[in-house]
Amino acid sequence: MSTQPKILIVDDEERFRKTMSKLLSIRGLETMNVGSGREALAEMQNASFEVAVVDVRMQGMSGVELLSEMKRLDPRIEVIILTGHASVDTAKAILRLGAYDYMLKPYSVDELEEKILSAQDRRKSIIKLTEETAQQG
Repeated sequence: MSTQPKILIVDDEERFRKTMSKLLSIRGLETMNVGSGREALAEMQNASFEVAVVDVRMQGMSGVELLSEMKRLDPRIEVIILTGHASVDTAKAILRLGAYDYMLKPYSVDELEEKILSAQDRRKSIIKLTEETAQQG
C-alpha cells in the first residue's frame, strides 16, 4: 500500500469528517481529511489525490467553488459532493462542473465506499486511455 493518501475528505464539521475518514480507513482506503476548501487546495499542491469527497456547504469556500478549483488544479481528480439539500438545479450544476457524482446526507458508508471505488476505476481508465492515445499519436 502506498504511503500517500488517495482520498481527500473535505468538510468543515470536524467530527463528521474524522468519523468518515476512520470508517473508510477501516475498509482499507487511504484518506486525508481537512476542514476547508483552502486547506484542500493547499494539500493538492503537495500531493496527488484520486478522489475527493467534498461537502457542498462549508464556511469560506463552498463545495461547488472548491470543485471548480480542484478540477483546475488536477482535471483527473474525481470529486463526490455530499449535500443535505439537493435540488435538480444543484445536481445539474455539480455534474456540469465535472463532479463524478453527488450523494445526499445522511448516506451509508457502503454506498460511499462503492462510489469512491467506482470513481477510482473511472480515473484509472481515463489515465490509461490518455496514455494509449498519446503513444499512438
